[in-house]
Amino acid sequence: MSNTLTNLIPSAVEALDIVSRELVGMIPAVYRDSGAERAAVGQSIVFPVVGARSAVDTTPAAYGPTTVDSSAPGTTVTISKSKAVPFYLTGENDKGLSQSTAKNTFLRDVIAQSMRTLVNLIEADLVAAGKEGASRAYGTAGSAPFGTAADMSDSAGVALILDENGCPISDRHLVLNHAAINNLRAKQANLLNSGPDLLKRGILDQMGGFDVHHSSGLTLHTKGTGSGFLVDLTAGYAAGLTTIHADTGLGIIKSGDILTNTKTSRDTNKYVVKTGATGGTGVDVDIVLANPGLKIAWVNNDPLSVGSNYTPNLAFHRNAIWLATRAPAVPEGGDAATDSTMLVDPVSGLAFELREYRQYRQVAWEVAIAWGYAAVKPEHIAILLG
Repeated sequence: MSNTLTNLIPSAVEALDIVSRELVGMIPAVYRDSGAERAAVGQSIVFPVVGARSAVDTTPAAYGPTTVDSSAPGTTVTISKSKAVPFYLTGENDKGLSQSTAKNTFLRDVIAQSMRTLVNLIEADLVAAGKEGASRAYGTAGSAPFGTAADMSDSAGVALILDENGCPISDRHLVLNHAAINNLRAKQANLLNSGPDLLKRGILDQMGGFDVHHSSGLTLHTKGTGSGFLVDLTAGYAAGLTTIHADTGLGIIKSGDILTNTKTSRDTNKYVVKTGATGGTGVDVDIVLANPGLKIAWVNNDPLSVGSNYTPNLAFHRNAIWLATRAPAVPEGGDAATDSTMLVDPVSGLAFELREYRQYRQVAWEVAIAWGYAAVKPEHIAILLG
């Protein structure tokens, strides 16, 4: 057969240009470590995290300042997934397609679709990490934000959550679903000012201190069936606590559900459930909220309610959600592949591996990537309900 990986590269590069123009919101917005080196599922990628620094008095001396030891304890993200999209041509396929330009078109399109599949999987994982790792929520479930012209209270609401949680004001991102973007275009068009430079960076607009992105990965969250839960601690729970013991409730509270205290005049905040639970007759449960936990103290027997289904929009600082990508591991000395190359997406920065396997009367290829992800700073993530 005449196919070689060298001959395939022009089609792969052309496909890369097609995929690069697709709208993804989370991948350009999160902190990324994308390398071409290989990693196996279960391998940890270390991200250095520099903590707070102490100030010292400026005291004159004969020598330079006395240095203080610096440490950057690593926070790890585990490579949890390794996926490939394979495709092949038999001798008959190759012969038939080579009679025209159909072969190059086929190879271009199948590579484009392979990368699209993998990008969508990664985007969905980042959405899940952001949703289930968020601190609190703002807005009305089931109602798309930005629905009132010249009213920016929705973006201001999530900005306030980040402000209260100590999030830096720079490098904030707001990833919106289709309905929210539609309202921005239809009712806040005077605020949209995207240009070629922003679009190249994966940014639709800059608004209210956020870089605005558009993602198709923000899909409906269906709430759990939990109801009837009451706070169960005689002393109550102080502000800042994250684990709430509850009783009398029935049904499931899911990660990503919105939990509120419905005691009159107690607490109007909407908290995101990090770890849910299943209640039953005579069964007490522990419901875990993300940091920084309760804003206001809760009292024993306060009633709790699970919010309605919603489609999330995510507001966060770039360093709050991490993504690590690598080429999938292969055995020492290689496998049966006859050739391989790396293709780097110029927009998302993701590096995909294209591998070729020559087989009996056919040639197979695969586009592959391994990745891990985590929400590492819940305080700097908020949900805008939609």
